[in-house]
Amino acid sequence: MSIGNTAYHHVLFKFKNIKYKEKPHINGKLRIYKSGLIKLGKQVKINSGARYNPIGGDLRTVFSVNKGASLEIGDFTGISNTTIVCRNHIKIGDYVRIGGGTKIYDTDFHSLDYLQRCDKTKDIPVSKPVVIKDYAFIGAHSIILKGVTIGTKSIIGASSVVTKSVPDGEIWAGNPARFIKNI
Repeated sequence: MSIGNTAYHHVLFKFKNIKYKEKPHINGKLRIYKSGLIKLGKQVKINSGARYNPIGGDLRTVFSVNKGASLEIGDFTGISNTTIVCRNHIKIGDYVRIGGGTKIYDTDFHSLDYLQRCDKTKDIPVSKPVVIKDYAFIGAHSIILKGVTIGTKSIIGASSVVTKSVPDGEIWAGNPARFIKNI
């Protein structure tokens, strides 16, 4: 953990009961909203704040994991100024790079039916797991939505909105993200 924030993150991780194989290297301060499970692999590097990666703007890294949900981040993975909202399950593999300002959501947050949104008892969002496989690269300011799997060694172009799964070894980009070429 970075100098100056080591004590902060030590207390935060202990208080939030965050599991890790090895203490992550963290630049800046994380925001963690958690009642579910967070597991970090070894040599995870997290940048949180404009000072540590200007690409993400003035954003911080935020992990929000609901009760009963789980967020797993693999070994040797790097994350910058990213927001991850986990209501179900998000798994990020080994050697993944996630660019500044990226958002990863495994939920719609609200029902897509306007009548259900009007009644809080019926406003139940759909949630589906997100998987980002080993060696994937997610370009800055991208959005990964519920139910998506990003394949091994695949690349997502900057500012893409990924609404469907990406096979192994492909480059996808755009809004919505589309196939560009094989690697």
